[in-house]
Amino acid sequence: MSTPLTRESSPPPADQAVERPGGRHRWLVLAVIAIAQLMVVLDATIVNIALPSAQADLGFSADNRQWVVTAYSLGFGSLLLLGGRIADLIGRKKALIIGLVGFAGTSVLAGAAGSFGVLVAGRALQGVFGALLAPTALALLTTTFTDVKERAKAFGIYGAVAGAGGGVGLLLGGLLTEHLDWRWCLYVNLVFAGVALAGALVFLPVQARDRSVKIDVPGTVAVTTGLFALVYGCANAETEGWNAAGTWGFLAAGTVLMTVFVWLQTRVRNPLLPLRILRDRDRGAAFLAMFITAAGMFGVNLFLTYYLQQSLGYSPVRTGLSVLPMIGATMVSATLATGMLAPRFGPKTVVPLGLALAAAGLLWLTALETDSGYAAHVLPPLVVFGLGLGLVMSTCMSTATKGVAPADAGVGSAGVNTMQQIGGSIGVALLSTLAAGAATDFLSGKTPTPEVVAQSALESYSTAYTWSAVFFAAGAIICGLLFRPGAPQQDADAAPAVHM
Repeated sequence: MSTPLTRESSPPPADQAVERPGGRHRWLVLAVIAIAQLMVVLDATIVNIALPSAQADLGFSADNRQWVVTAYSLGFGSLLLLGGRIADLIGRKKALIIGLVGFAGTSVLAGAAGSFGVLVAGRALQGVFGALLAPTALALLTTTFTDVKERAKAFGIYGAVAGAGGGVGLLLGGLLTEHLDWRWCLYVNLVFAGVALAGALVFLPVQARDRSVKIDVPGTVAVTTGLFALVYGCANAETEGWNAAGTWGFLAAGTVLMTVFVWLQTRVRNPLLPLRILRDRDRGAAFLAMFITAAGMFGVNLFLTYYLQQSLGYSPVRTGLSVLPMIGATMVSATLATGMLAPRFGPKTVVPLGLALAAAGLLWLTALETDSGYAAHVLPPLVVFGLGLGLVMSTCMSTATKGVAPADAGVGSAGVNTMQQIGGSIGVALLSTLAAGAATDFLSGKTPTPEVVAQSALESYSTAYTWSAVFFAAGAIICGLLFRPGAPQQDADAAPAVHM
């Protein structure tokens, strides 16, 4: 019989404020949380389709365009843990409001940019406020839904939003770029932020500040600079290669700083990331699965976009519409996973199954050719991939935040988002490098006719799909070994705010 996931949790002291934002408006609170999370997730991809137009408008080089995407990852990934702890410190309603207002304002700054530098700065600042929004939203979800069945449904919806956000970003980016202007890919955040802000002001109760929460300054400096160095190093590899001093130097520095951070967390009185959060076996496996999923899913979100537009000649809008079935499959399987499968079989069965399905879908995509049809060749593997993605995302988000004490909910949620962001950053850098190498190898010794160049692009995409599938397959094996067998057990003495 498995050890209860909530064993490290205990009821908080009587004088410690515990957030209970649920109540009769809890489903409206979920809507607010989902909108905020969707805005943060889709902003990682919505600009991708707009990049060619932005490049032509602002006149920056092809070598620099990656920084429009990477700047967001740098701000987001390096500050997530701090954002989670700030939410614990000042109260999650206040943190959500600050995050929404800041995200909207920096979106306007980036959208109105008259130069490349302003655009990159605006994107980096978006990431900073996204680092406050994402863990706050997940922490609110954790503390809002306390009933077993309701929480399963809520996490299913949240997981579907998180898993489908990238595809929604591609679709929305295509529509806005084709029918309005690339700048609206950033201005649209005013709509999302406005709706979520109104809902937060009306439906979220004011929560008292938890004075027991302190900011770990040494740990914050170590982890922020460490994560920044890791993300920057991976992004640098895409343009300068893995052997460049700017790549391995930052990666080495990031590794050292993260080691220092872990050491500090065992020494300071108020750690930024209490290591007790990571000691639970199922939670650690869920964190790892989220890292692997984020690293591998770029095989679809990034390279399939290039394939549809460059190989099949799809417009931005048609490209976005083409990923809708994957979004639908993700939403269906995410809801099914948390509502039926995970409570009955546990994450040991559901997560490896989802990872295996995603790997199968990616391997299926390697068969695509320059004349492949959408219905016969693109749609089936997309649906299979989406089904697998939904099983993993929703189950892991629920498992990773289960049993965390209320005072640690924000930073515990930030850990999940950090795994996603760092995994995604490493994945896009690694897959881009492998794909570029495959294209170069294919072109070696050949006359670069249009047909040969088109085939080299297919080779690069196929390489990316293959390695993404390897990530997912390895994750299925590792998670199958790490997760405890059976459905999660309950701890009757656990704090009610986090009771499953």
